[in-house]
Amino acid sequence: MKECFECPEDQYPSKSKNKCVPKDISFLSYDDPLGISAASVAFSFFVITALVQVIFIKHQDTPIVKANNRDLSYILLVSLLLCFLSSFLFLGRPGKVSCFLRQAAFGIIFSVAVSCILAKTITVVVAFMATKPGSNMRKWVGKRLANSIVFFGTSIQVVICTVWLGISPPFPDLDMHSLTGLIVVECNEGSFIMFYLVLGYMGLLSVISFTVAFLARKLPDSFNEAKFITFSMVIFCSVWLSFVPTYLSTKGKYIVAVEIFSILASSAGLLACIFFPKCYVILLRPELNIKDNLIKRKN
Repeated sequence: MKECFECPEDQYPSKSKNKCVPKDISFLSYDDPLGISAASVAFSFFVITALVQVIFIKHQDTPIVKANNRDLSYILLVSLLLCFLSSFLFLGRPGKVSCFLRQAAFGIIFSVAVSCILAKTITVVVAFMATKPGSNMRKWVGKRLANSIVFFGTSIQVVICTVWLGISPPFPDLDMHSLTGLIVVECNEGSFIMFYLVLGYMGLLSVISFTVAFLARKLPDSFNEAKFITFSMVIFCSVWLSFVPTYLSTKGKYIVAVEIFSILASSAGLLACIFFPKCYVILLRPELNIKDNLIKRKN
């Protein structure tokens, strides 16, 4: 009777159990149907976002673009462009640079986007409160408050990511045990505590933005974006709440696919809910994009 022996880590037993077979290398590549789909969707939304940016720049002096801080809209659009581009860091064979950058870039870019949304919502609330007689809120009306919110909201995430990359940065790794017959090339997050801290902070910003937008959704303002922001935050929070259990229960290259899907779905939700209604008015209902008409509708 022949003696049994254990196969090396990079091999697995054949069906007949009489020899060791080399394991295949697995990662989400651009040649994979799932990778092609993700790349196509990301590029499509990148182009759509760029077109929205062009529309806003072309109509930058119209009331609907100037309302609720035009500069914040530009920053939010740029951050959404980078959100869609960041998904490409998750495609292809993981390397030192892509592993080092992708989670930090994702966390910081999304924090900029959500901080812009929070700043937009608070701007609406402060502007409404400043209209009351004898209000002390008038000194807060303007770009300074909005810029401070974006800067402060983003800075905290930058600090978290800097600490993460400084003490335990992500690195390329080989998972030889999760899937039979496959060696999964993946990014080891280095510190899962820091990874979930990044997600947790992003979730905190999202919940605060949703809460403020929900409370401000009925304020009497023709330019009030709070309703659209509320819808966008519902989509955003739903996507990332479902991401955590799905991420923990998925193995192999599908873990990367889940994160890419979450990035694309949440970014697309922000783009559609906040900017598509404005583009509809700008392109298809230009008669509504006049200050006098908007004031009449308000009254």
